[in-house]
Amino acid sequence: MKKAIREILLKIGEDPDREGLRETPARAAKSFEFLTKGYRENEKDIIKNAIFTEACDDMVILKDIEFYSMCEHHLLPFFGKCSIGYIPKGKIFGVSKLARIVEMYSRRLQLQERLTKQIAQTICDTIQPEGVGVVMQAQHLCMVMRGVEKQHSEMVTSAMLGSFRKEIATRNEFLNLIKM
Repeated sequence: MKKAIREILLKIGEDPDREGLRETPARAAKSFEFLTKGYRENEKDIIKNAIFTEACDDMVILKDIEFYSMCEHHLLPFFGKCSIGYIPKGKIFGVSKLARIVEMYSRRLQLQERLTKQIAQTICDTIQPEGVGVVMQAQHLCMVMRGVEKQHSEMVTSAMLGSFRKEIATRNEFLNLIKM
């Protein structure tokens, strides 16, 4: 990766041997390893044994989970907040595991639409709740820094599974609660 980054520096007209850039290939490689660490993680290791039996059947929400990801089209960051809701059917997550699921999938080259669905599907597959809702809102630097350069644009995506998709009242309750 360091060699490829050095080549990029040359291609854009820079001198990779100048003082400020000498260590850039190593620093950038280390940065990309961190930004894509989600490829080296999986759901089972993230969740471990943090699923608990609980007679709760009311909506559980974790909102405003910060996330940072990289657009797979331009290799530029997009970042924002994710809100997750689910209605348990006998199993609940340790709360930090929801944030860790978001982190794992967002630390891959992504599309926001796919990221939203992956989070919802993982929750659904893992604890089989009555329903799951995920809403993500993000700013994409590929739109802010280049292209159309729309500084205050924000993309919002949602994935609604089970009762969150089938029942308007459930979906509306979730959407109203994450606005609070």
